[in-house]
Order: sequence, then structure tokens, then C-alpha cells
Amino acid sequence: MAGKRSAPHSSGAVGAARLSGGQWVACVVTALTIIASLGGYGWYQGLIGNITTTQVDTDEWDRPTSVEGVMNLLIIGSDVRSGENADYGEAEGERPDTMLIASINVDNGAATLVNLPRDLMVDLPACEAVEGYEGMGAHQGMINSAMTFGGVGCQWNTVEQVTGVHLDHFLMMDFTGFKDMVDALGGVQMCIPEPIDDPKAHLELDAGLQSLDGEDSLGFVRSRYAQGDGSDLSRIDRQQEFMGAMLREVLSSDVMTNPVTITNFLGAVTDSISTDDDLTVDIMTDMAISMREVDLERIQFVTVPSGAHPDDENRIMMSQPQASELFEAINAGVDLAGEDDDTSDNKDEAEGRETVDPADVSIEVLNNTGIDGLAVEIQAVLVQEGYVVTGRGNPVLRTPEATTVYHGPGEEAAAELLAGSLENAVTEEAEGLEQTLELVAGTDWNGFSGSSSADTDLSITDDLGGVTAEEDQESAC
Repeated sequence: MAGKRSAPHSSGAVGAARLSGGQWVACVVTALTIIASLGGYGWYQGLIGNITTTQVDTDEWDRPTSVEGVMNLLIIGSDVRSGENADYGEAEGERPDTMLIASINVDNGAATLVNLPRDLMVDLPACEAVEGYEGMGAHQGMINSAMTFGGVGCQWNTVEQVTGVHLDHFLMMDFTGFKDMVDALGGVQMCIPEPIDDPKAHLELDAGLQSLDGEDSLGFVRSRYAQGDGSDLSRIDRQQEFMGAMLREVLSSDVMTNPVTITNFLGAVTDSISTDDDLTVDIMTDMAISMREVDLERIQFVTVPSGAHPDDENRIMMSQPQASELFEAINAGVDLAGEDDDTSDNKDEAEGRETVDPADVSIEVLNNTGIDGLAVEIQAVLVQEGYVVTGRGNPVLRTPEATTVYHGPGEEAAAELLAGSLENAVTEEAEGLEQTLELVAGTDWNGFSGSSSADTDLSITDDLGGVTAEEDQESAC
């Protein structure tokens, strides 16, 4: 592609200064939306050619399975501060300040953006040394430290291993580019509930509804100690509010019908972002087309469920099973922004089917495959999905070749729920079984399906405290 620049380290290192905070996510999603509207202008191909690209060899590690029709983007920003970004403080190393997974369902135009806080403690995988990075052994540490030791490739690997989500591409952006984007839009309207004076973020604002220019917007999303409780989680909440406001600004008719505004905005985007070299113009355009008519209610922001780390009050850890359910749903391609009409228990009730909660289902897991340790693995997944596992072992009374869920009289609904979470399983009534189901993994065992209990009732807004992009800042004030 003409005009494409290559990053200096083919191993996955990125040398350009990158952005702190979550602000680039709004720019990424809105930029993709705009691309779909530029066919009539012709010159957008040249602007796209300004994007810096980096090679990442994802064949170096075992990866989660991808899902057709879903694009998962790793949005990262490091607090390297040099060049024009040096005005925003000094920091050593390349440590992502905030990371997000942007899951875009290209089939139905929904998007879920999941923040991964920098203070999150996880099990980090080993990463080999590459040019400019010393590598690291497997250990427990902050999720953002992987990039310091192994560059963007190591960070990509870490997020996949920790979340189980297949990441298709990554994007980065810098401070200066973010300011230029906001200024290209003519500012972003925000409701400021209380006066803000934060010298560290270069921010001083009066209370009330106002239009923030690029400098003030950058300060708003970076500000931490002068707003809320001073925590990173509180700052993430404000960043999500700003993302929604920026999306509404970009999708407004005043912006979308103004070629000059679009040119300036997209120019700022393409001058500032860095991607992997597999994220082509065609892929961007496909995503943009899917997002062009999206309802703002179907763009959701959420922080991974977490709580205080028991060994360090300044660190957090993922809350289970909520975090695993969220990531499982994302990697299975579940539409978490779907309507609540006929996709959950309401549909079952409307059609006369009995509804069952996994927590009310007891299961004995029996291994008839000859694969050592399989019953333990199956038990771990079932417990994660909320089932009660009462025992495990090898079958004695029933030894089918086909994976079978045996149930007693009146337990058909529970058996069907369990069988529905498996790739291939049949149900059968068996004498002598009371309330406990008997799952016998046969020689045709093919694991769990992408569909699980997580795709029936998990709600970003109701269950996980997430928000959508539709809230109007004027009404909020």
C-alpha cells in the first residue's frame, strides 16, 4: 500500500510515543464508522496510507479460536512520552496505561468495549526476548507489564491467555493526535458536575455543560486524583462517558455531511494510530459499513468485573465467575447488546418451556473416552458456568460411545440445558437417577460449544454496571 510506514522493530516493538488512557477507543470506532461514508470522496485511500504498521507474529503462541462475523481489537496505549507528547510528563519504559478489547459484531452492527485496568493482577505467560526487549518468564504481575518486557506481541499474547478472547488486530494512538481529532470536530460536549482543578492533567474546568476542546478533553480523560475517588476505575468510568459523547458528536449530521470536518478528523486519526500490518483498508471498511447505521444503544462500555486484591490494596483481581462469563460470551460471538425480547428466559416461557438455572443443576461427570484427566477439565468448565458438580470418575452402569446426558423423570429441561452447552451430546432418561444428571463423555467427545449459559441472560448494563453510548450530556446536566 503506497505511503505505508513500517515500525522499526519487525518483532512487534513499537517505537512511536503512544497515548495514556482510554480516549483512543472512541477515535478508533468513530473513525471506522466514518470510513464507510467516504466512498464518494475518493481521497480517503491516501489518508489511510498514513497509518503506521507493525508486524506481530501471532503464530508464536497457542491462540483462542476465532469466531466468524466478530472482530476483536486490542486497543492499547503506552505512557512513553517523547516528542510532542513530552509535555504530558515523564515516564520510563513502555507501559500500557489502559487497555481495552473492542468486540465488533460485523453481522449486526453491535460493539462491546471492555476496559482492562492497568492495576489488574494476572498470571502472565512467558515471552521470548526480541529486539529492544529482554523477555520474561511466566509469573504473576500487572497486566500492563507484558509490553515492558516483550513489546506489543507479548502484550497481545498476554491478553489472549488471560481472557481467552481471540484478538484479530491491535491499534494504538498518541496524545497529540487525540487533541487534533477533538479540535477537528469543533469540540465535544460534556457535562462537568463539579469544578475541576488538576495540575497533573493540565486541567481546570468550571462546572456545567460545555464544549471541551482538544487540550481540555485530553486533560479530562487523563485526570485521576482531582475527580471521583482518585482510583483508576473511577477514571475509566469518566473515559467511557467521554467515548459515548465523542461517538455522538462524530455521528451527528453536522459532522457526517461536512467533507472538510471529515477530512480533518480522519487525517488526525490516520496520522496518529499504529496497527498490525494485517489490518487492511478492506477490513477497516467492512467494519465501518457494519457500524454505519448502528444504534448508540448497541455500543456498550464496561470494565472487566474486578475486586480488591487480597495481598495488595493498591491492586485488583478479576471477579469470578462474572469475568469469565463476559470473556466467554465475547469469544463465542454472543450479541451482548441484543434486545431482551425473544432471546432469553422470556422466549422459553412464551413457548411453554421450563426455565432452568445452572446453579440448580447437579451433575456427575464420567469419562468414557480413555483420555486421562478429561473429567477434571470438564468439571472445571461446568463449575465456571455455574453448575454443581457432585462427583467424577469412570462409568460403570452406562458406557455409551456417544456423549450422553442421562436424567431422571422430570429432569428433561435440566438435561437439555447441559446438552445444549456441548458440541455433540444427546439426552436420555435413565432409571435410578434422582435429581443429579449423569454426563458421560463418549468417544465422540468434542468439547463445549460456543453457546453457553452466558449467552442467555448476561447483560452488560444490568449485570456488569456497563453503560451505552446513547446518554445525552445535556440531559445529564
